[in-house]
Amino acid sequence: MQSFPKLKLIAVGKVKKSWIRSGLDVYSGRLPELSITEIKDSTPEKEGDQVLSMLRGEDRLIALSEEGKTFTSVKFANFLGTAPSNRLILFIGSASGLSPQVKQQAHSLLSLSPMTFPHELARLMLVEQLYRAKTILQNGNYHK
Repeated sequence: MQSFPKLKLIAVGKVKKSWIRSGLDVYSGRLPELSITEIKDSTPEKEGDQVLSMLRGEDRLIALSEEGKTFTSVKFANFLGTAPSNRLILFIGSASGLSPQVKQQAHSLLSLSPMTFPHELARLMLVEQLYRAKTILQNGNYHK
């Protein structure tokens, strides 16, 4: 069984849709390894500066971007389980995209899909996939 890292999700803006908040609550409750931090919607540069200032020593930044790599759920689980750091920071920027500095300093760029999703829904989908990855690594029944 592979280890599961500590995760911090930094997302721009607040979740306004109650059904998305409910879904996030369900999966967050199943993922004690995950903390979620919301930052204020601004410009990509200011958002990027704020995120980069939050990084510490061993943190590895994974930024969500349409240009990022896509994974199957099993390969995503293995990616997380074999990460060279036990502290992963996932960043979902605003609808305006990511600053060049974030893209340059990110250890990985991740895409949930070639399709475009509202940011609130992307947040829910990412948290669900994080929970799915954990159950895959722990040989749980959720993914089956």
